[in-house]
Amino acid sequence: MGTEHYIAELLYRYNCVMVPEFGAFLTQMESAVINESNNTFSPPRKTISFNEQLTSNDGLLVSYMADAEKMSYEDMQKKIAWVSQQWKLKLEAGEKLSFPNLGELWRNQEGKTQFQPSNEVNYLTSSFGLSSFVASPITREILKEEILELEEKVPFTITPEARKERSNRPYFKYAAVILLAVATSFTGYRLYNENVNTQQLVRQEAEQQVSRNIQEATFFNTAPLELPVISLNISSPKKSAAHQIIAGAFRVKENADKKVEQLKEKGYDALYIGENEYGLHMVAYGSYSNTDEALQELRKIKASESSEAWMRSVK
Repeated sequence: MGTEHYIAELLYRYNCVMVPEFGAFLTQMESAVINESNNTFSPPRKTISFNEQLTSNDGLLVSYMADAEKMSYEDMQKKIAWVSQQWKLKLEAGEKLSFPNLGELWRNQEGKTQFQPSNEVNYLTSSFGLSSFVASPITREILKEEILELEEKVPFTITPEARKERSNRPYFKYAAVILLAVATSFTGYRLYNENVNTQQLVRQEAEQQVSRNIQEATFFNTAPLELPVISLNISSPKKSAAHQIIAGAFRVKENADKKVEQLKEKGYDALYIGENEYGLHMVAYGSYSNTDEALQELRKIKASESSEAWMRSVK
């Protein structure tokens, strides 16, 4: 596969792909386009351009091609440099370079590089599957003109009788509105009274039911039951250990378990106390409820076992 094919693959993910010692292919977002001349709608896309001033090696193309063709970075860098040199020689000779899915490159009469991008591929992945379509024009204006022509052909005259009849119509409208408002008010008032009466009946029935339940729960004819005597042994809670002398913290749980066994063999009441906020497994020489006793034991451990031991107080 040629170098231009790898460039096209990278343009789907990157906005700039530089070819060392040759130039850079750039992409830029372009919004959806409406062509008013032929009513064509085109989806958003990435347009391609070429800049011959960007000739440095950013490592993107070389690394991608070296990984794809199973070559070393240095060998691939030499290969791309050779390809770039061949492209330059062809441009200087007046030839036109045609890159599939990218476009065409050539030199004009003034010696400047020209680039014509290809529109066959849309490098915008979010527009995948979208294609251009043509919309037929709406004939809304034509129908409007036909209606106006029909209105002009229909004769329309106003007689004195019709004018008199129309002048009386507003009064009938006002009277109808007033009657409708009065009827609505009367109906609403009647419904409101019925709703209030219903709520009062429901409240009275609920109060009577509650009263009956209270009477049934309060008065009884049978003698009360004798409850058996239960004796409870209540012991005062033991004070939990408030201080722990830490022997170490380990990334792996198995190492923490080994440390506990080693300390127990030495006579310590060692124990695993769980993970700290950093995810390390903590091991303690022992736990103590008395502060003075814990400090005294800490001094002994620092002198005989490890100077890095420290005391952790649990609230």
